[in-house]
Amino acid sequence: MTDAAAPDRLAGAYDAAEAIVRDADRDRWLADLFVPADKRRHVAALQAFSSEIARVRETVREPLPGEVRLQWWRDALEGHGHGDVEGHPAAAALIDTVRRFSLPLAPLVGLIDARTFDLYDDPMPSLLDLEGYAGETASVLFQAAALVLCDGEDPKAADAAGHAGVAYAITGLLRALPIHARRGQVFVPADVLARHGAGPDDIRAAKPTPAVEGALAEMREHARHHLARAMAALDRVDRRALPAFVPLALVEPYLNALERQRDPFAAVADVASWRKPVLLWRFARRLR
Repeated sequence: MTDAAAPDRLAGAYDAAEAIVRDADRDRWLADLFVPADKRRHVAALQAFSSEIARVRETVREPLPGEVRLQWWRDALEGHGHGDVEGHPAAAALIDTVRRFSLPLAPLVGLIDARTFDLYDDPMPSLLDLEGYAGETASVLFQAAALVLCDGEDPKAADAAGHAGVAYAITGLLRALPIHARRGQVFVPADVLARHGAGPDDIRAAKPTPAVEGALAEMREHARHHLARAMAALDRVDRRALPAFVPLALVEPYLNALERQRDPFAAVADVASWRKPVLLWRFARRLR
């Protein structure tokens, strides 16, 4: 598809992918400003793909149409897509990026597979399962971006990406708790809830009981644990890959905002918009 696509059409696909990130994941879009200009559109292509997969649940009413949509993406990645793959900007930009940097397909297909969980309302069984989910959805993005920044060479970032993804994903899921609770989705692991005397139904009922609060506090500390391990592992990462990890700048501020909430089900915890570029800039300077 890359060879056949006209340059202006491909450029338009990348522009559209960047717009998807800007609209759907503004934190990553801001963080991309610290990625070298010649690689920025390729990192955005990966993030647009992730955003499109993540929002499948929002676009369907039943799991089966969601499964069909996820299969479309599998087929597109594996080169035997049905329908106009070239006409989907995020897919066109993703496939071009994969080919340019010889990115492995298995982790990207694994990201699609992991998102199947989102289509159903089964509670997350255990903390170990959640870490696996985070690794397949968020860690993959950190690793793939690092590969792009190193021109497809080994960025020695697997350990850092693994912990970064878990920290980033848990923080994002805790922020989205009010949204997921309304849908009947439970990402707080059942074993963590049970450890504090709560259960999945308490999350679905949006009850901020002491037991639920205890479980959420444990999850915040678990995110901090992985953030600390990610930061330690960054010392061993190829320096060219470090801008891929700038999104981590917002993890601790978001965790602090979550701690300040009186009712974790009332609203999505946030950080003032004007602070985010400053936090990202300071973090990027630390990584140099």
